[in-house]
Amino acid sequence: MADLDLKISFNSNGWGPINGTKLDIIEGVPYSHFDKKSKFTKHADFVQQNMSIAHQRHLMMQRRREAEILANAGPNDFSYKHDDVEDSTFQLVDTSKTTSRRPGRNAKNIGRGALSNRSGNKSRVSATAKGEETLNTFHSKGGKFGKYKNKKRGKIDRLPSLTIGGEWEMLEEFDLAQLLKLKANPPTVEDLKLCGHIDKYDDTYDKLTTRSARSIRRTIENKVFYDVTTSDDPEILNFRNNNVGQVYATDSILAQLVAAPRSVYSWDIVIQKLGGALFLDKRENSSFDYLTVSETALEPPQATDETETYNRPEQLSLEATAINQNFSQQVLLPSERIQCENNPFFAEKKFPGMAPASTVYRYRKYTLGNINLVARTELHCWHSKKSALDKMYGNAEVDDEEKMSFDKATLMTCHAVNEWDSKNSGGVNWRQKIDQQPGAVLATELKNNSCKFARWTAQALLSGADQMKLGYVSRVAPNNPYEHSILATQYFKPSDLASQINLSVTNIWGIIKMIIELFNDKPEGKYVLLKDPNKAILRLYSVPINYFDDDEEEEEEEEDGENEDEGEFGDDEE
Repeated sequence: MADLDLKISFNSNGWGPINGTKLDIIEGVPYSHFDKKSKFTKHADFVQQNMSIAHQRHLMMQRRREAEILANAGPNDFSYKHDDVEDSTFQLVDTSKTTSRRPGRNAKNIGRGALSNRSGNKSRVSATAKGEETLNTFHSKGGKFGKYKNKKRGKIDRLPSLTIGGEWEMLEEFDLAQLLKLKANPPTVEDLKLCGHIDKYDDTYDKLTTRSARSIRRTIENKVFYDVTTSDDPEILNFRNNNVGQVYATDSILAQLVAAPRSVYSWDIVIQKLGGALFLDKRENSSFDYLTVSETALEPPQATDETETYNRPEQLSLEATAINQNFSQQVLLPSERIQCENNPFFAEKKFPGMAPASTVYRYRKYTLGNINLVARTELHCWHSKKSALDKMYGNAEVDDEEKMSFDKATLMTCHAVNEWDSKNSGGVNWRQKIDQQPGAVLATELKNNSCKFARWTAQALLSGADQMKLGYVSRVAPNNPYEHSILATQYFKPSDLASQINLSVTNIWGIIKMIIELFNDKPEGKYVLLKDPNKAILRLYSVPINYFDDDEEEEEEEEDGENEDEGEFGDDEE
């Protein structure tokens, strides 16, 4: 430093050199900017030998990219330059003691745990032993890094349940998570009318195990199921003409609104405000009444080229809906039936040789403050006398000689969950767990089908059911979607299941009340409530009053054409 003969000038008025002064020592050296964001790579790493090959490869690629960025950033006068002379004088001396582990009991257990891990640790162990070739297998089979990469590549944007028209006007948009904060006091309930019939539940299905499983029969071939929308229900139209309420809906539509914060797939509800009355409807030929499968799972089924046709979402939905209908009719005893008023939808002349499914349509009026809501709810079967239910909880004696009636029966709803492929739906094999650990099976289903369970529970609460019957149905083989077996059944009280899945009664009515009050200041017309297919957002659109009428006319013409063809065919046969 003495040979340089530097002259240091002190700046008493600020920081840095005095303006106008020049330092010959840095003359000609280009400026290179450094800040806190600058990244410096490590030139020596003594712990790398203890890392897995996957981690080493990740760090190596990261350092290589950072080095390229620094090399291409600008002038490289301050860049690192390798000095062979200096490097030849450097020698690494490792004084750390190496520890040798004998293959004993602990090592054996660790190996078993690694091989049985679901996230692909078996391939991780092989990669450590076999090198880069097996590491690629680890990525392709869904290891820690492979899963993330495959998720990014395999992400498929879902389509909306209907196409948004160009003349639609968006009026409202709100986050579904905000619905969970809504609360309202439960309403007073009044039964208006009972239509249809219900059969008794067969108690022998409560004793099923995996060894005594029963096959699902095709009971719906001679049964008629109805999913009539609100404005097409003749009983609801009578209530409207008599001004019984201001809002009209069905339990399935209300349950979908209640379960909206848990939904993933897109859905829509058509709302009409006519003559001061509000009608909540579903579209014709929509997928509204089809059950979803593994909708809320961590990795829901997707329609990709690698997925088998029968394991795609649409086919799984059809399979689950058919199973649910078959199960709800197979577990009944038609000889013990409670008959109410005639089914408002069944016409024997139109369906010769057919019979309506065991269902009682319970029309109820809910008084929610100044709102009168009329809804059609459903009950599927009855189990025993209410006195038997009371005796179960130690409240009453059972009188077997008492004649059975609707008011005295234990009313039930009946549903079924189905196992399609345990490897792709939570990893819990029902045939191995359901006899000894039914809670594990139920927990997996509650996680994978949270929205479906919320809808079923809300429907049971709206209909005033005393119990819910849940059936566990599994494929005979994972690759056979046509043959199924009933492995077990289970009872739930709707209020208990609601608490278990964190479905609050006050939140149920808070959501329903908010949706109804949303239309207080809206003019008369037609609206569509649409769930975004890829975001947890609900949007309200205003649509032309006759927007869906063309589709309904085409459907009626097709039905008339089919009836005419059937009549002509019958004449030819005669």
